[in-house]
Amino acid sequence: MSSADTDTARRVTIRDIADATGVAPSTVSRALSLPDRVNRATQQRIQDAARELGYVPNQQARALTSGRTRAVAVLVSDITNPFYFDVIRGTQHQLAAAGWTQLLVDTEESAEAELAALSAIATKADGAVLTASRLSDAQIARFAERTPLVVVNRRPAGVPSVLIDTPGGVEQAVQHLVSLGHRDVLYVAGPDSSWSNERRWRALVRVGKRLGVRVARIGPHAPFVDSGAAAADAAVHAGATACIAFNDLIAIGMLTRLRERGVRVPEDMSVVGCDDIFGADFCNPPLTTMTSPIERAGQVAIRMLLGRLGASPSDDPLGDPVGDHPASAVALPTHLTVRESTGPAPSTARRPS
Repeated sequence: MSSADTDTARRVTIRDIADATGVAPSTVSRALSLPDRVNRATQQRIQDAARELGYVPNQQARALTSGRTRAVAVLVSDITNPFYFDVIRGTQHQLAAAGWTQLLVDTEESAEAELAALSAIATKADGAVLTASRLSDAQIARFAERTPLVVVNRRPAGVPSVLIDTPGGVEQAVQHLVSLGHRDVLYVAGPDSSWSNERRWRALVRVGKRLGVRVARIGPHAPFVDSGAAAADAAVHAGATACIAFNDLIAIGMLTRLRERGVRVPEDMSVVGCDDIFGADFCNPPLTTMTSPIERAGQVAIRMLLGRLGASPSDDPLGDPVGDHPASAVALPTHLTVRESTGPAPSTARRPS
């Protein structure tokens, strides 16, 4: 469309649509912004006319009259982490289908940046989704009192949450390693500020006790590929034959460092990641990891938030009841994807050098 055509389309007003359909401008306004308050036949006629005339809504005017921006802020801890690619895709698709806009914020693994972003978006978005927040539960709860929030991979009291069951994935990973003869499992921990990090460690301790597996922990490590080198060195020093890493990025960094040191994976050491990010099956060797419904988590978080904001059923194209209970938690299952980075335990465990 040319700029001239665009300018023409923008000059179409609600009154033009009212004249074309023979209804009052107030009815047109309701049909376009609050469609559940207009009968279906009239709503369809108005929407058809708006489309034919090339009507482009003025979002700023809509916000002034309705008190709504129809925008949602999505905060991620590290936009370069492939884990968030699928989260963002899920939130974006769900918001676009509902006619809402996504405001994306990278908080760079910083609680301070996250606090600043939440304060800044207060007047720019109707609500926010926090993914892997680095804030405390108390801080999240305080913001939730002022701005509707949904959190992913956190469960602060009274705030809607979407949980990815990585502790269940940890249990599957340990069972897999035990079936291969491993009796010692090393957890390569992520950042101390990560709520999921502690959940995974506690799950490992529980299943290790039940299955008679000795568990140990090294870290913390920043959740980046570069952290994998130090983690691999520590794992070799500990004499580990099997490691479960906080995330795939650390695990992939470990694979590179272990190869440099001449430690064979999986013959000398088995490595398990978490998240099944893009590229986990391309590394050398392909990574055994916990596969999570990451895009689905983003979709569900948006539907819960739209439900809390009182969005009409037409704003939720999937018609899912999720969101009817704004203080609820939804848990999404994970499963272990076995690839070539895990194998039988070596007959004689290596000892620290």
